[in-house]
Amino acid sequence: MIPGVHEDEDHRGRTRYTLTETEHGHAWGVCAEAEGLFGEPRRGTYELFGWVPQAEQAEQAGVGGWVGHRLWLVPDDETLDPWSLEDAESPGQPLGTDGLVLTGQDDYEGPPEGHRGRVRVHDGHRWLGSCRAFVRVRPHKQPSPPLVLRGLAQGDQLRAALAEGTRQALDLELAALEIRDDQGEQLTERLLWARVSAWRASSSGTDLIDLELDGELFRPVPEHARPVWERWLAGPPDTAGAWAGLDTRHRWVWHDLVRERVAHHGAPGDRPAGHAYALDGRHVTDEPGLYLALGEAVNGPGGYFGGNLGALADCLGGTFGYTAPATLLWRDAATAREHLSQALTPDGQSYDLFGVILDLLAEGGMHVTLA
Repeated sequence: MIPGVHEDEDHRGRTRYTLTETEHGHAWGVCAEAEGLFGEPRRGTYELFGWVPQAEQAEQAGVGGWVGHRLWLVPDDETLDPWSLEDAESPGQPLGTDGLVLTGQDDYEGPPEGHRGRVRVHDGHRWLGSCRAFVRVRPHKQPSPPLVLRGLAQGDQLRAALAEGTRQALDLELAALEIRDDQGEQLTERLLWARVSAWRASSSGTDLIDLELDGELFRPVPEHARPVWERWLAGPPDTAGAWAGLDTRHRWVWHDLVRERVAHHGAPGDRPAGHAYALDGRHVTDEPGLYLALGEAVNGPGGYFGGNLGALADCLGGTFGYTAPATLLWRDAATAREHLSQALTPDGQSYDLFGVILDLLAEGGMHVTLA
């Protein structure tokens, strides 16, 4: 047993992280510091040959830096499905070439097998350009730094596993790293295959250890997300619109934490039918801004009410703070109309996202007044 965990307020600062065994739920240990939580996850890399930027992109000096939350690569062959590259970045066009390099997370989707021909690229709202061919570059394999839990108070099961010291005993299998905020409430968790690679006595206190877990089996939180995480680790926001000054990339990070937190705490109780909501639309200049403003309109600061069309439809069905019918006063709706009316489906068909959202809200029993 680990005495006092999560119960004594004086221990909150020392129990930021809990490594939990997922099958039976016991805690391997708790600590205040996790080195290696933030880093650069492995990214897929594509080299696009014969890159031709869309006209407006060419005028804006092309593609570079962070490119989009999700890029869609659409083959010219209409019998093939598009695939996506998430959190895409680009160093731009290599000097003296007609190519473009893109990197991003593509663990779950990839190009149609055998296809290397022409593709067009869009970010869900605008076409970025096209290429005559592409290749997926295999990155050089580099050793991943370990995830180090510093000043870890061991549970009985971990103490026994370390005492045994065999390869089998040190493979803790699937575990969850539970992460709590400064108020002691769980913010989120990260699943990992926990294999002990080393441990040593910690300078943080008697009977505490620094536990190293194999970094090859852990996907770190991207370094660019650190400022948003640090804001949430201080506690959930107590005023609406705390995300308004963020750019689109960091708004998505904020929304991920909103969604993950509600997964652990649940949404507030459903309000009775007939409730009147108000949405502050001044900052709805992109898709994450839309869902963040809508979540706060329904469930207050830091509130969640969907993050895509399917999730929004689920929320309108109940158990997310809402009961139909109800009314919504959408203030400064012209901002969303300006920024969200032109959107693209994965295969590149145009549609009006703002109009679709209004239709979906109406179908869910939310009568919307635009102001």
